Amino acid sequence: MPELPEVETTLRGVSPHVVGRTVTAMRVYDRRLRWPVPDELERTLVGSTILRVERRSKYLLFRTSVGTLIVHLGMTGSLRVHRHAPPRRTHDHVDVVLDDGTTLRYHDPRRFGAMLWTAEGDDLHPLLRSLGPEPFDPAFDAAYLWRVTRGKRAAIKLALMDNHIVVGVGNIYANEALFRAGIRPGIAAGRLSRPRLARLVHAVREVLTEAIAKGGSTLRDYVDSAGEPGYFQLTYRVYGRAGEPCRVCRAPVRLLRLGQRASFYCPACQR
Repeated sequence: MPELPEVETTLRGVSPHVVGRTVTAMRVYDRRLRWPVPDELERTLVGSTILRVERRSKYLLFRTSVGTLIVHLGMTGSLRVHRHAPPRRTHDHVDVVLDDGTTLRYHDPRRFGAMLWTAEGDDLHPLLRSLGPEPFDPAFDAAYLWRVTRGKRAAIKLALMDNHIVVGVGNIYANEALFRAGIRPGIAAGRLSRPRLARLVHAVREVLTEAIAKGGSTLRDYVDSAGEPGYFQLTYRVYGRAGEPCRVCRAPVRLLRLGQRASFYCPACQR
């Protein structure tokens, strides 16, 4: 599913085309997303101006003159910018048309994404109010991670994927960051020392930065706002490579199930 790098890539692709533009039409073809598209959304959004686009965790926040459009890409969603919109395809669920003729189109085969509305602050919306710090926020450091993991018996990989602890670090990038930090995914979070957690914080930021630079990962459906795939998957060190030789030491990469998610690690490089 789209994780933080894919959402950030989408934001950077969409933002120049929509900021400062006024919404002239909104067409909802199928309201049956993860949560139904609100009945009043078209009436509310049309006539408003998009002031800026932000990302919070894996949510895209379109800040308008009257409130915030919240978009989540779910497992298979994408937002495409069309200067001249082509005929609608199957699984094209929402069009947002702007005053210069640009169409922002939401496509989602599995309909696990969301398109919601709020006129309240982020700290009041139930999807946003309890989120942890962003991975690039200075507040996410070794001291913070050490403090919130004390006494936790849960695996460090599961803690890293807990949006109450830090947001946006999904399965792919948690695997890759733990490899770079030399930490096995199944070790109890509460057992890790501050120096090891410092290496992990650095690895998380390094992996996410590289993934964003490569346009994220495309394993099945993900494309960016221009319809282009990401390329970070070509440089995975452990994710999806069970049984293949480690790129560093040549030991076979192993597969472990944690929280019903596939976890990949090198038994020699990670302790």
